[in-house]
Amino acid sequence: MGKFTSLHCTQIIVSIFAVFFFLFPAALSAYTQTLSIKGDNVHLRTGPGTQYKIKWEYGDGFPVEVVERQGEWVKTKDFEGDTGWIHDSLLVNIAHAVVKANKNKDENINIRNGPGSDYEVIGKAYYGVVFKVLQHQSGWVEVQHESGLKGWVSSNLLWGH
Repeated sequence: MGKFTSLHCTQIIVSIFAVFFFLFPAALSAYTQTLSIKGDNVHLRTGPGTQYKIKWEYGDGFPVEVVERQGEWVKTKDFEGDTGWIHDSLLVNIAHAVVKANKNKDENINIRNGPGSDYEVIGKAYYGVVFKVLQHQSGWVEVQHESGLKGWVSSNLLWGH
């Protein structure tokens, strides 16, 4: 065994920082924050301010993923990949999900009375329908629609939960 020289120590420190620099952002990107729209007719804008053009309007509970923050504005992405800016006062940390299955199809998904495909179907939902998320269990999500309907949906059919 030889002695560590200052060159060896420097190389080790540089290597540790290089690993940290390359792996830490990857770990952060694995965690994305999903928020929900607070209120109806909330504007998605092309930039971080009211002077920017309105791209889209969202309704209450619609889930969006946080991409970036700039002051009081949050750049978001929705389940279809649309990005834009929303004022942070119009976003809440209440779990919601949207049906992502069957885009451009006249088909719906099943809402069941328990967390599994062997449970009774108690409702149906089309692409784009928003639900409040109540809990998760074994690949299933208990959801509640604004109409009051409460049931379970397979998690692979939803986005934002």
